[in-house]
Amino acid sequence: MDFDKNGDAWQQPTEEAEQPEQHRAEPPTQRPPAGPIMPREPRRRSGWRIFWGVILGLSIFANIVLLLLLIGAAAFLAVGRGNAVVEEVIQKGPASTKIAVVRLEGLIDNRKSADVCRQLKAAREDESVKGIILRVNSPGGMLTPSDEIYNDIRNKTDKPVIALMGGVAASGGYYASVACDRIMAEQTTITGSIGVIAGWFVVKDLLKDKLGIEPVFVKSGPKKDWPSSFRESSPEVEQYLQDKLIQPAYRRFLDVVSEGRKKVLNPAQVRKLADGSIYSAEEALGLKLIDSIGYLEDAIEQLKILANIGEAQVIEYHKPFSLTEFLASRGEASFKFDKNTLLEATAPRAMYFWAGQ
Repeated sequence: MDFDKNGDAWQQPTEEAEQPEQHRAEPPTQRPPAGPIMPREPRRRSGWRIFWGVILGLSIFANIVLLLLLIGAAAFLAVGRGNAVVEEVIQKGPASTKIAVVRLEGLIDNRKSADVCRQLKAAREDESVKGIILRVNSPGGMLTPSDEIYNDIRNKTDKPVIALMGGVAASGGYYASVACDRIMAEQTTITGSIGVIAGWFVVKDLLKDKLGIEPVFVKSGPKKDWPSSFRESSPEVEQYLQDKLIQPAYRRFLDVVSEGRKKVLNPAQVRKLADGSIYSAEEALGLKLIDSIGYLEDAIEQLKILANIGEAQVIEYHKPFSLTEFLASRGEASFKFDKNTLLEATAPRAMYFWAGQ
């Protein structure tokens, strides 16, 4: 033990006491990262992003579909204004040698005549078409449209044409058939009905007694409104129609059949058959109103002989879809009764038509 100068005991400081306070060991602490400390943002939900992404995708898709529809509508409108036809191959063969099948089906009116004549024109203008088969399934119809089809075949078409009759080829249907070079009928065909028919409705009692309507007409002459649906008919009116309408159209029918069947029938024989009677295929063959009985494959083989060709591709014509005609037909489908409808329904009309159909 050491003593200081005064004799007091002097204690040597311990190592801990000698160590300054600032140099004492401290427990390690975690230092903050360098740079400014940013507050932590709460995690956002991703549901809204998905929702708006789906909405945007649907909007883009809808606009693309709308654009395609507008382009398609413009194309359909352009096609509808033309007279184009679409070919469908129904029997394979060389495309350089074709047989065209043109269909005449249903009631013959102005629209039907325009459609058939359009197909005939396409066949005439196609150099690869060597012959035409006119497939007829019609009870006839209006005078002028029937005659237009006859004239288009007889006087405008310079290629061989065979008429192939289906279930019915009567009156106007037969009228168009006699323009062809040969006439073939299926086994169950009904044909004939050579003649003219006219009719009208008498609505006098309906208008006056049921509706209280009495029509009034001011005429320049007594025959101006013959026949009239607004009063009873008379023998004088009916004879007037015979002389002015029925007989001229009937004589035209006789001339057409006599010209078309002149190789096998004379005018007197034609007139005997032209009493409005219908005939089965067997009867028509025996009476020489047709040349043979057969089906499409038989007509194709006969046409190959007439056209002097071997193998051939057989095609049918179809009218391309037209948006304008589609919309027009939808508009016509809705019935409306007005003055024009009444006058059209009550107007007399002569027809090459088999009324039994």
